Order: sequence, then structure tokens, then C-alpha cells
Amino acid sequence: MKQINLEPGMLYDGSQIKPMWAFQRLGLKGSSIVSWRGPMNIQPDELIDYEDVGLEIKSDEMLHFIIEHFDAQPADMRLCYHRQRILVMIVQNLLREIGIITHRKGDDLYCDGGKLSVSIASCSVSSMKIHFAMNITTQGTPENIKTAGLMECSENLDMLKVSKLSDNISKTYIDEILDIEEDISKTRVF
Repeated sequence: MKQINLEPGMLYDGSQIKPMWAFQRLGLKGSSIVSWRGPMNIQPDELIDYEDVGLEIKSDEMLHFIIEHFDAQPADMRLCYHRQRILVMIVQNLLREIGIITHRKGDDLYCDGGKLSVSIASCSVSSMKIHFAMNITTQGTPENIKTAGLMECSENLDMLKVSKLSDNISKTYIDEILDIEEDISKTRVF
């Protein structure tokens, strides 16, 4: 599984969840995890979660992850949601290690009662996609939702530590997926 960190600043507008985005935009072929810091503003025509129709989904600065898997053909929505939950639990554990205590509800993380993250999983004919992002600050988030930002959840966090956190999340996710693959290959079946 390939991993790449992009330069800060790219807007997440929902189009990045489309299949083959990493290949078409970045030339990254195969299963991958792409991360970057940047704003989010999802337009209504890019929404894929029916529960989000009519809601504002935006933030001035988030830590984004786009994951695409090609290892199950046809793509499997249930497997994709399982992987999304694995990712969220990895993030929760890594946040705890740096002193940020969160509460998980499904695929969302909350800090001090404020919504810290957004996430969606989706499938195409050829791949499974996950978008996961955390607010770095609460600036630019919807006024009608109590939100949290990484900087507000920890007094010791700076952008260097956010970058290190991003790398740790990507590496830990890749290691977990590879470990599962290795366990599958060494297990006797009947």
C-alpha cells in the first residue's frame, strides 16, 4: 500500500472520494493512503451520505486522509466500513498517546463533547474509498454544530506534531492492513 503526504492547502470538496482520484490526480497507482492539511467545503452535489443532505460540512483547516483499496473484487461496502472503523480506532489510540482523549460514536470522534472528525466510506465497481478528516481548529466549522479542533483539545500541539500525527496514522493503518494480510496467509483453513 502506497502512502503520500501532500503539501498543505488543498480544499477537500468531496470530489476526492471518487474512484481513481489518487491515480488520476497524483499518478499513484494501486491501493493508497493520501494525507494533507487543508480546508473542507463539500458542495451539495458531492454529498454521498444521505444523512448529510441539507447540512453544511465545512472547516477552515483539517487533517485529511483519503484511502483507496483495490484488493477485493468486486469492491465490498461492508469490508470498506470495517476498515473505516479500524482507521477511526487507530486515530483514537494515537490521539490518546499524545494526551487527547476522545469518545467514539460509530465513525466519529468527539473531544469534550465537540465533533472532532468527519468520515465517509464508499465503493465503486473497482475500489473501496474512505475519507477521514479531523478539525485542526474550529474556525470555519458550521455554527449550528458543537465542534472541536485538535489545537483546542491539546495545549501542547503544534503543526509539527500534527504532521507527525498524520505520518503515524498512515503508517499504523498500513501496518494493520499488512498484518491482517500476513495473518490470512499463515492461517490453516479447513
